[in-house]
Amino acid sequence: MTKHLTGTREEWLEARLKLLEAEKELTRRSDELARLRQELPWVPISKKYRFETDEGSASLADLFRGRSQLLVYHFMFGPDYTAGCPSCSAIADGFNGFVVHLANHDVTLAAVSRAPLAKLQAYKQRMGWTFPWVSSLGGDFNFDFSVSFTEEQQREGIEYNYRREPGWELAGIGESLTKRGAGPVAEVAAMTGTDVATYTRDRPGVSAFAIEEGGVYHTYSTYVRGLDSLWGMYQWLDRAPKGRNESGTWFRRHDEYEQGSKKTEG
Repeated sequence: MTKHLTGTREEWLEARLKLLEAEKELTRRSDELARLRQELPWVPISKKYRFETDEGSASLADLFRGRSQLLVYHFMFGPDYTAGCPSCSAIADGFNGFVVHLANHDVTLAAVSRAPLAKLQAYKQRMGWTFPWVSSLGGDFNFDFSVSFTEEQQREGIEYNYRREPGWELAGIGESLTKRGAGPVAEVAAMTGTDVATYTRDRPGVSAFAIEEGGVYHTYSTYVRGLDSLWGMYQWLDRAPKGRNESGTWFRRHDEYEQGSKKTEG
């Protein structure tokens, strides 16, 4: 017998209609936030960034691929990682499906990481992805958009998600991220073949750019919980009876789940 509240269809409908009003309000608020994002001032980019792509060296303007808008997913895959971040991988699993739709709406989607291009290509093949993924190794792009940090910056304290994190303690393990080196962050770091300090020198985010009359502009960036809506699986889980129902780091890369188990059938 379930321990959850139960009721009649009439009671369910009454509660559902109350919830519907809240959902409508959230939708209206989301529309308003989208409008406010689009009204942010555009910041001209004068620095000449370079990237390594499947087609060779490219500028930031080249990443637009002839379109007027560019969305960059800052994928956590540092030079010392042995595999991409599993959290970023879960988000990127959805890119193949909608990248073509974005392209036909004058928007290019690309992932950018600091790992060497060969590492990205090998992992991309493993995951079965086809969306554009480029390396910014050796350049300032990730650092300028607050998704990568040096060891020195880490020790002194970094600026991420529009706030300052305190300097790190305990031999490079940030107390703001872990419980003395344990917990989910350490577990996920191990899944990338690194320790917590190395793992968290790269962070996730999304940045938006526009190109107009030959000039490239930065228009928007978001980080951490601002990426929640990009996790396709979370949008489905939020509508499942038990919600996200999380206990520790439950997710894996899509090729790492136990095949044939009751939890993965279908």
